[in-house]
Amino acid sequence: MSSTAQPPIPATGDASEQSPIEKELAVLLVNALNLEVAPEEIVPTDPLYGEGLGLDSIDILEVALEVSRRYGFQLRSDDERNQQIFQSLRTLAAHVAEHRSAT
Repeated sequence: MSSTAQPPIPATGDASEQSPIEKELAVLLVNALNLEVAPEEIVPTDPLYGEGLGLDSIDILEVALEVSRRYGFQLRSDDERNQQIFQSLRTLAAHVAEHRSAT
């Protein structure tokens, strides 16, 4: 009989594979926060805050500053969408892609 339990191996494809902007932001996260994880190990759909990557509110503020510097738009602390924006690497990347200044 076949085993019914599957190990938690990320599937290749949509959920675990980083897009180019996600790769760029993963490097930004690791470098800005001195994380002890390789950028390519960050699963784009995993939570950034708390569980998942384990960032706290100070980390999120640092990321917001770095994103603002690098991509030319402000991430404001009073934005009611922050919880959605910083939900995961994927949601942050989507927001950056939509709002970054053309260079």
